[in-house]
Amino acid sequence: MTCPQPLLRLAPITSGLVLRNPRILLGGSHQPTLLRYLEGWPKRWHQPRNFLIQFVREGESLSRFGTGSFDMAVIQAPSAEAAPATIAELVRVARQGLITRR
Repeated sequence: MTCPQPLLRLAPITSGLVLRNPRILLGGSHQPTLLRYLEGWPKRWHQPRNFLIQFVREGESLSRFGTGSFDMAVIQAPSAEAAPATIAELVRVARQGLITRR
């Protein structure tokens, strides 16, 4: 008896974003720095795109956003106490995420 092989599709996570403008979440107190992290993201696009950016304050809860609401999120590193909850929320609301330190 043989086991069926799973069907795998290896593609960049941004491959599904080609037909629309990506929704971006930026969270933190120094927004110009956070915007710099988006430079060149993603490089596979052949046409210009408009980013639809929403800002949240540092430490603000992401619970108001639905699952998969954002294509990309960039947030500043949370405190050690808040890190587990913040990372769980980040994974829930964004398809890609980046946590930065100041």
